[in-house]
Amino acid sequence: MSRALLVVDVQNDFCPGGALAVANGDRVVPVINALMDKFDLIVATQDWHPDKSVHFGKWPVHCVRDTHGADLHPALKRERITSYMRKGTKDVDDGYSAFEATNADLASFLKARGVTELYITGLATDYCVKASALDAVKQGFRTVVVEDAIASVEVKAGDGERALAEMRDAGVKIVASQNV
Repeated sequence: MSRALLVVDVQNDFCPGGALAVANGDRVVPVINALMDKFDLIVATQDWHPDKSVHFGKWPVHCVRDTHGADLHPALKRERITSYMRKGTKDVDDGYSAFEATNADLASFLKARGVTELYITGLATDYCVKASALDAVKQGFRTVVVEDAIASVEVKAGDGERALAEMRDAGVKIVASQNV
């Protein structure tokens, strides 16, 4: 195996109606589902915060472990997911990158399975997707972000485009799903 699909934080709280919703965040679900058929190894991340966290001083309360908001979007093909990485599990401001998972070491998990190329999808482009992609490059993976399978929070207008530019500058390839 040389490639894997990473599905970042496609959780109820990051989708429309959620506590920290990305506008049209749920539009990535059908694209991700279609991509899943092209991969044997699929890893999903989940923000998995405690009830109280200093992280909530910066963001509204979201993705509290064992709540509906922390669950993956119901239309996501969960049966195709090989493994789950949970992040943001402590009372600190952490958990943006999939490589910050606390239940397993993502880099070791992928390398033990022969993964050299990581395709990244999910929410949100300007935070967790960007942090995961930048860390993937640092960990030595050929990193590809699927542009139509991500969406931005856009705290400030243009944040998503700036995040894509930063990822490109770091060596991340940006592609459309039809080119995967």
